[in-house]
Amino acid sequence: MSADSRQPRQPSDDPGGAATEDAHSLLLSNARLTDGRTVDVRLVRGRIEAVGTAGSLSTSGARVDLAGHLLLPAPAEPHAHADTALSADTPGPVSYAPEEVQRRATEAALLQLGHGATALRAHVRIGDVHGLGLLEAVLQARRSLRGLADLTAVAAPRLLTGAAGADGLAMLRDAVKMGAGVVGGRPDLDPDPTGYAEAVLEVASEHGVPVDLHTDGDDPARLARFAAMAGGLRPGVSIGPCAGLARLPEDVAGRAADRLAAAGVTVVCLPQGGCAGTERRGTAPVRLLRSAGVRLAAGGGALRDAANPVGRGDPLEAAFLLASLEGLTPAEAYGAVSARAREAMGLPEVRVEAGFPAELVAVRGERLAGVLSLAYSRIVVHRGRVVARTSAVREYCDSAAALDLPRQVGRPDPGGPAAR
Repeated sequence: MSADSRQPRQPSDDPGGAATEDAHSLLLSNARLTDGRTVDVRLVRGRIEAVGTAGSLSTSGARVDLAGHLLLPAPAEPHAHADTALSADTPGPVSYAPEEVQRRATEAALLQLGHGATALRAHVRIGDVHGLGLLEAVLQARRSLRGLADLTAVAAPRLLTGAAGADGLAMLRDAVKMGAGVVGGRPDLDPDPTGYAEAVLEVASEHGVPVDLHTDGDDPARLARFAAMAGGLRPGVSIGPCAGLARLPEDVAGRAADRLAAAGVTVVCLPQGGCAGTERRGTAPVRLLRSAGVRLAAGGGALRDAANPVGRGDPLEAAFLLASLEGLTPAEAYGAVSARAREAMGLPEVRVEAGFPAELVAVRGERLAGVLSLAYSRIVVHRGRVVARTSAVREYCDSAAALDLPRQVGRPDPGGPAAR
């Protein structure tokens, strides 16, 4: 980003410009930052125009008081499954009717948006009996979410090699033309996993789109081949969730991690348990990957479907698990679901500084460690405007009087101070 792009916008000579500017401006006042400062943040036309000490900035547009909230760059979801999300909540066989898939994909995205994720990457199956129907339904959901959240679809065919894979390869190219922004899939399901990965990389090169391969296999040689091929031929490649590495002896997994680091690919881990069934569920060896220098992001994966019948769709939960189970600092854990996730998705960097995109989340709390303790009250900003609010209030029953506790504490969530 150039230095010029970070400068505040100069006033316009257009007599109607002030009214237009007001309609696109927002002041976030009294927000707390992770460095302890309390600031005002002025947003104009989808970007952060200025950050100043509390009370120092003015606006003739809208204002939101963030007293008691910690202001953070918004998280992103780098590994969702939009075509199957929320399917475990419906009785009977899962419906893949286009209108039902569109409804579930939209509701899942809104659920994740409410938690703060303003950008989502969703793997969508193509081919077999569904053809491109599931992808079209997810793309319809993307259109309905315009202005609220950015949803990108990963076209994921089942087969790409041999005579049986010819249709899948043609359909993968058609999927990109339809609007799939990423190509990927699961090489482990193809009789020729290496050939599958080669085909994906070929289509990606033809159309200039990113690659996101889904693998849970525990064959370190195969994973190393994927990484070497992908990293050597194309930058910006993601591989995940790589939970199979955790089933390997540490020395074998360590050598595979070294190869992933050398290839320059990003591993997207899923701390909530991945996308496999209960017998294969797990997460990548985060500490081992980090010590090897692997680029690491984190996502949610399956959301209330056959692979995982529960799930909050909450990036802060993923960060909480990275901190509590994997030993990451709160800042490192949150970075995995925000800065590192956005980087893996090819999105612009976000900081609470002038000139950066206004993709933000304000969470009730004073410090990041408290916020990651599953704090629920949140205000979400996408493209410079508030798109979601969540407020929770905790109350105690009358018996609390016996403990000399107030009946209503006024703490909306575990991470926050008294509500105002």
